[in-house]
Amino acid sequence: MPAATIDSRDAPAPRISWATGVRRGLACRCPACGKGRAFRGFLKVAEACDGCGQALHHHRADDLPPYVTIFIVGHIVGYGILLTETNLDLPIWLTLGFWTALTLAMTLALMQPVKGAVVGLQYALRMHGFDDAGRDPGQEDDHA
Repeated sequence: MPAATIDSRDAPAPRISWATGVRRGLACRCPACGKGRAFRGFLKVAEACDGCGQALHHHRADDLPPYVTIFIVGHIVGYGILLTETNLDLPIWLTLGFWTALTLAMTLALMQPVKGAVVGLQYALRMHGFDDAGRDPGQEDDHA
């Protein structure tokens, strides 16, 4: 008689704290296991984790990651510009070049980890299909 195998995709996903979900997402890892990659492209979330098989395709990060990124970058760059302009007398070309480059670099560096954190938070809070155990990875959500 063959031994029974347990498919981890059919078992209910273990509960994790929102902090763990966000931390795993910031590391661009699967929010369920923390080992598999959450992204298959720069901002394209993987269909499922290659480590534990958790379906990730049904997340609804939508516009929150860009808003959070703009909020973080805007506050850091805005404060930096304020300090620079009030305390230093730099040429305008240097100021414009430096702050523009820093804004672009910070935005690109933060966008993927912030999106991963949002997906991790959704997983931890059981939002947007993450509460369905054994869900078919090809199944679409009922709400668009």
